[in-house]
Amino acid sequence: MMDNLRAAANHVVLKIILGLIAVSFVLTGVGNYLIGGDGDYAAKVNGQQISRAQLEQAVQNERNRQQESMGEQFSQLAANEGYMRQMRQQVLSQLIDETLLDQYADKLGLAISDDQIKQAIFAIPAFRSDDKFDNAKFRSLIGNMGLSPDQYAVLMRKQLLTQQLIQGVGGTGFLLPAETDRLLAVAVQTREARLATFAIAALAEKQTASDDEIQASYNAHKNQYLSPEAFKVSYIPMDAEAMQAKTSVDEQEIQAWYDQHHDQFTVPGRKRYSIIQSKSENDANDWLKQLQQGADFAALAKAHSTDVVSAKNGGDIGWMSDSDTLDELKQANLSEKGQLSGVIKSSVGFLIIRLDDMQPAQVSPLSAVHDAVAAKVKQEKAIDAYYALQQKVSDAASNDNETLASAETAAGIKAQQTDWFSHDDVPAALNYDAVKQVLFQGSLLGSNGAPGSNSDVITVDGNRAFVIRIADHRPERVQPLEDVRARVEQEVKREKALEQARVDAEKALVALKQGKGTEALQPAGLSFSAPQQFDSANQGDPLAQTVFTLHQPPQGKSSYGIASNAQGDIVLIALDSVTPRPLDEQQRKQFVDQLNQGMTGVTFDALLANLRAEAKIKTGAAAQMQ
Repeated sequence: MMDNLRAAANHVVLKIILGLIAVSFVLTGVGNYLIGGDGDYAAKVNGQQISRAQLEQAVQNERNRQQESMGEQFSQLAANEGYMRQMRQQVLSQLIDETLLDQYADKLGLAISDDQIKQAIFAIPAFRSDDKFDNAKFRSLIGNMGLSPDQYAVLMRKQLLTQQLIQGVGGTGFLLPAETDRLLAVAVQTREARLATFAIAALAEKQTASDDEIQASYNAHKNQYLSPEAFKVSYIPMDAEAMQAKTSVDEQEIQAWYDQHHDQFTVPGRKRYSIIQSKSENDANDWLKQLQQGADFAALAKAHSTDVVSAKNGGDIGWMSDSDTLDELKQANLSEKGQLSGVIKSSVGFLIIRLDDMQPAQVSPLSAVHDAVAAKVKQEKAIDAYYALQQKVSDAASNDNETLASAETAAGIKAQQTDWFSHDDVPAALNYDAVKQVLFQGSLLGSNGAPGSNSDVITVDGNRAFVIRIADHRPERVQPLEDVRARVEQEVKREKALEQARVDAEKALVALKQGKGTEALQPAGLSFSAPQQFDSANQGDPLAQTVFTLHQPPQGKSSYGIASNAQGDIVLIALDSVTPRPLDEQQRKQFVDQLNQGMTGVTFDALLANLRAEAKIKTGAAAQMQ
């Protein structure tokens, strides 16, 4: 019962109706929904016409939605005429349902006020900025969709009416307390059961398998014994980092590189400033006169500057490089130590600026950066050598495409070779997407699947590269019986053990239901386990699911059944008791809410079914694919 309720709550029709109209829906283009067609029609519902234009627009909306969600897969589906015909019929069915609901709402006299529409539009997040309704944004968005505010309001009124109808229908599906208690007792419970397990692995050890049985099983299940496509690969690795470790540089190279890259070791010049800030230009002019007459800059700054941070330091704002210097300071154009600016207007008032000190740009001496320069030179030499080696090996591999011998000579190393591997267990040394793409696309194999040609240079992350060649290849194949005989034999024994267990379990089940008790298990050499607890909230395996399908046992007796456990064993179940599990108030409320939601879905399905049954629905020529 609970599964039915969950299914109803998730019903696609209910989900469609419950969705609040929003930009994500309108963006697909609902303007034509308001426009009727003068020609043929898609359907007539109690005399109300669904036009071709409405249907075509709705179909296009659904195509857009599926294209966005499925991507390339939808292009393949769209080529299937049967799929597109089915999609068209589903869209038309939805339009008919919407029309029926509109008509029913009108019959009930449901109405939406202008104020309700306005408040609903105001609440849509897409139309809000800074947590407030943005009228310009609203008009821009709906204008881009070809809708006027009045047209959009019509759509919103229709949606709110549908919501009002849902609330009215959903409110009729309430549950009485006694019915809720009954459902809780069924859906939320603990069951106590004893188990007797026919262990298939132990039974299989006692079975035999003849040659004919092994051959027959192998013939019937060859697809279980496939050996995947496999490769052996020869490869030449190239690694810039490894080459760098072998690269040496001399002092002349270090000096030359340093001379060419002075800019990388230059500390830019900087200046130190002090300021006095004022909100009044007259005050600033007065203080400037005092400074020009010998007044102490720091004292004036501490006494009068409105920049509280620098005022505490006598106006000092510290050292600044040219790139860090504010425009107002640059505007002062001070070039001599101790030089004063005039009164400069700024965004914070008026400034008097003094240049306190200067430090020219300085180039770090080579001795201070020697190791860093040496490392840079070494890295660049290794990279240059790495790319030169790539070109050399690439040329050799393409000129001698039958082997890697020439490429080995060019690289100065012997090619390495893997053992057999498949698509799923590529060796770590070659486990790069770029390498696997070249290897598995088939271009390195000959027409008969034999080793073919050398690859070009394949670069991967970390300044590494490879040239590879398939040394040996084995296509996907069914493994011969002699290679898998032990597996087939074990499977034959397991199937025979499983069949025996099923027969013995059925016999024991009949005896148990006849009241023979533990005697029923004696032929199989089994006995029931101690009682085990099963909770209705945990039914994740077939055994637990079967426990909850058994009938509640009579007082003082047991109910019996057969199941499989997660290991594939056959299990006899003796269900001894069923106990409702108590819920606290919060858990009970959640359960009742879920039930009511489910009942709304069930009720709405019934409403739609009744509306369709009583309606006069006629499909027109536009309902067919053109």
